[in-house]
Amino acid sequence: MRKLVIGSRGSPLALRQSALLQEALQKHHPDLETRIEIIRTTGDQTPQADLSKLAASVKGLFVKEIEEALLQHQIDLAVHSLKDLPTQTPEGLTLAAIPPREDARDALVTASPTLSSLQALPQQARLGTGSLRRRVQLQLLRPDLVISPIRGNVETRIKKIEQENLDGIILAAAGLNRLGLHDKIAYIFPVEEMVPAIGQGALAIEIRTDDESTRRIVEPVDDPATRSCTLAERRFLHEMGGGCDVPMGAHASIENDKATFTAFVAGPRSLQVARTSSQGKPQELDELALEAARYLLAQGGDKMLEESSVQYQP
Repeated sequence: MRKLVIGSRGSPLALRQSALLQEALQKHHPDLETRIEIIRTTGDQTPQADLSKLAASVKGLFVKEIEEALLQHQIDLAVHSLKDLPTQTPEGLTLAAIPPREDARDALVTASPTLSSLQALPQQARLGTGSLRRRVQLQLLRPDLVISPIRGNVETRIKKIEQENLDGIILAAAGLNRLGLHDKIAYIFPVEEMVPAIGQGALAIEIRTDDESTRRIVEPVDDPATRSCTLAERRFLHEMGGGCDVPMGAHASIENDKATFTAFVAGPRSLQVARTSSQGKPQELDELALEAARYLLAQGGDKMLEESSVQYQP
């Protein structure tokens, strides 16, 4: 069996995610040899740029260069955070596997153990996040909060709590868990409070469409339930016509043979918000996603998306 070259971003979280894939593949293919090839993306090369403005002008901010390396046969497969993948896959590439999802929810990391929830934060507390989606939902929950834009890898953002005198920051629970930093979590937002990003907590394994041997190797790590949920979320995103540069989120789950789909969209200053949640059978997830998109668009979601795109163009 040949040695597989895995393309990955170089952040500690990205490398940990690639290592988790290596471990999963090794369980199914004990003789398989792999190595990780670090590839710097546009998002990595511009660490100080405003993420919302950058995302408005560059599609595939954290994946484009990795996909190019895959198409040029420099790597055999790519590991992405699914939330970073545009809904349109480049010609010649395919999403071959989506492993079991980590916790999809958002988490609060605070400056003090006594600040164990959003409501425990003082009036006009300063919270850090680089996400429009999180910022809008935080302002809906606590209009008094002062939101500071931050970027960087997980450890860098945690350090900024002290460096920038913040009361806390919002991060994906999945990233903290994967890095063994779950003890840093003060509070996890229920989906009803803060709708996660599309695909948050899930990994995406991308390969060349014609590479059948690699497809067979990665197929065993695919999780059908995670695939159904995340593809429904991506169907919603495609139907809405938005991207990671606008305040929008969706989350699908399957529990006790019942599927739940929750979504929201907001205007650039959270003056307008539309939200929906519905339930059905697991096999109806795709239709639940389409219904959610149609409902939000009918509630003015198209205008909210248009306003957000204009607001955050560079």
